[in-house]
Amino acid sequence: MSAPVIQVVRFSDYDPAPLVHLLSRFGLKIRQEPSGLPIPGSFWGDEEAGLIGNSLWVRPDTPLHSLLHEACHYICMDEQRREGVDTDAGGDYDEENAVCYLQILLAGQIEGFGRERMMADMDAWGYSFRLGAARTWFEQDAEDARDWLLGHGLITPAGEPAFTLRSKRQQTAVPGNTRCSE
Repeated sequence: MSAPVIQVVRFSDYDPAPLVHLLSRFGLKIRQEPSGLPIPGSFWGDEEAGLIGNSLWVRPDTPLHSLLHEACHYICMDEQRREGVDTDAGGDYDEENAVCYLQILLAGQIEGFGRERMMADMDAWGYSFRLGAARTWFEQDAEDARDWLLGHGLITPAGEPAFTLRSKRQQTAVPGNTRCSE
């Protein structure tokens, strides 16, 4: 018996042009594998997006949340890790929280997808948050993630994406007490 298919927005459900445009602003390229083939650079396997260098690898069944999650890892990692990234994005808890926060912000830049759908898909997929749901975490418990992104110049003071990559400039660590994980 096969596992049930979780109902989330998939790459094949969405016009790739807005995604290509959005992610090209960060120097990222979307590369597509045919259905049924393994996804290069996928840490989790199955239909999860892969990351090798500045290439995001997907299949038609790859969830959009997974594509944006890996894109945000690329955006949030320092230059040294970015230069050699192949499958495992690495990072610490604070960076992982920032990745989750930024993927919600970037979803708001995609017409027809948006923040609400991103958070619903994150919950459906099983991302875990201390307060139980992506929306509750984002609205009530993600100050450390927001501060991390702001400190690295990845979002504006207004809380919008800055469309830049993390540079060598380091921020003083802000103790984090939340955890976002897939």
